Amino acid sequence: MRIHRRQFSIAAAASVASAALPVRAQELVLRAVSAFPEKTSQSIHFEKFIERVNSTGKGVLRINYVGGPRAIPTFEVGNAVKSGVVDIANCHGGYYANLFPEADALKLMQVTPQELRRSGGFDAINRIWNAKGNMQYLAMIYAYSPYHLFLNKKISKPSELAGMKIRISPLYRDFLSALGVQVVNVAPGEIYTALERGVVEGYGWPIYSIFDLGWHEKTKYRVEPGFYNTETSIIMNLDSYKRLTSAQRAVLDPALAYAEGLNEDYKTINAREEKKQADAGIQVIRFEGEEGREFVRRAYDEGWKGIIARAPENGPLLRRYLASTQ
Repeated sequence: MRIHRRQFSIAAAASVASAALPVRAQELVLRAVSAFPEKTSQSIHFEKFIERVNSTGKGVLRINYVGGPRAIPTFEVGNAVKSGVVDIANCHGGYYANLFPEADALKLMQVTPQELRRSGGFDAINRIWNAKGNMQYLAMIYAYSPYHLFLNKKISKPSELAGMKIRISPLYRDFLSALGVQVVNVAPGEIYTALERGVVEGYGWPIYSIFDLGWHEKTKYRVEPGFYNTETSIIMNLDSYKRLTSAQRAVLDPALAYAEGLNEDYKTINAREEKKQADAGIQVIRFEGEEGREFVRRAYDEGWKGIIARAPENGPLLRRYLASTQ
């Protein structure tokens, strides 16, 4: 199965922008997109959030869901929110880190969204997102799901990753490069072919959705433990957010809390996915004991090293809020 990307065009932007007009004076309509294809694991909770807003906000607030990357390509979503082409979006921080590098730190979050709110972390994030991205960070709606390495070659310890050709995204380039991996840039839509032709010997991806993409057909092993957090969040254009009335906020805020509460679903979803992969013949390579703990520590150390190098002013602040206190 392939993912096909369409280039962002003036016509597409005009189509999205045309959805901006309110249907009636008292009802505000927000334009929304997802950085991920509709109805996939990374979009379903955003779509439930939209359903909740639209069912509880009749006559007050409505969200017009334009769709996924067919409306605006994945790596253009952040800029579309910043500029106001869309009002609200579902996106991974790493996909708009080109606007400000601090966004990539969200993948390193080791606390729950609720803990982050209680600690003042959301406020700290929004001071940065407001100033640098013209965005309001609203909610994290895809949590408890680490990245994994999926391989078609058996190894027994982390040091054997050195020299392997693994498809990466910028999200974990620093970590895998530090392990001596030959990192290869391949678009998600080309991963199947890259595996088939031996261009890569594996790839990094969340545990969920490899069946949706057909990659299980070319995958033999999953490495445990996983690392980082497959963060997906709801972000909103700051100007649009500031224009919300108290009545509109009274619709939006409970829907955000509802969507954030759906994160618990991923614990069950991921357990089901593990069984599905095992039934499909995908074997687990498990780094045990101290070796496994060091693998994860190295992932976070290299990740934070990269963030702080690119964002020396705010990197340490974000680490204080996002890193595990244990």
